[in-house]
Amino acid sequence: MTDVTRSASTGGPQASTGGPQASTGEPPGSTGELVRQAAEQISRLVRDELALTRAEMTEKGKKAGVGAGMLGGGGLVALYAVAALLTAVVLGLAEAMPAWLAALIVAVLLSAVAGVLAMFGRKEVTQAVPPVPQETVHSVKADIDEVMERAKR
Repeated sequence: MTDVTRSASTGGPQASTGGPQASTGEPPGSTGELVRQAAEQISRLVRDELALTRAEMTEKGKKAGVGAGMLGGGGLVALYAVAALLTAVVLGLAEAMPAWLAALIVAVLLSAVAGVLAMFGRKEVTQAVPPVPQETVHSVKADIDEVMERAKR
């Protein structure tokens, strides 16, 4: 497995395979040797970028999981608080009208609020952008720019 690090000069990934480069017996500056080196470097670059993407998405996934758990716990406690407040509202209204009518009024109002929130929430979800590994996208663009620049030389 390769170790992925960032190059200080280009910001692109560099890999250390831990072993010597294989020799093909061709002269160091020949076209065949240059093509072989380019193919190896592109292959290594793609593997390193995939490793970077995997690491970045794993980190984001862990943070999202912890955040979702905390959000769920907070939501559950808030649900209990709202239930207690609604009970107080129903009991307060029950002083002026029958208890069943007070409960019905509160239920209808809650249903209307839930419907409005669901419509707005659905609209927001459909407009959401899928998560993108920003560092990897930037790194790949930098790598492409570097390859294009060197190809012009």
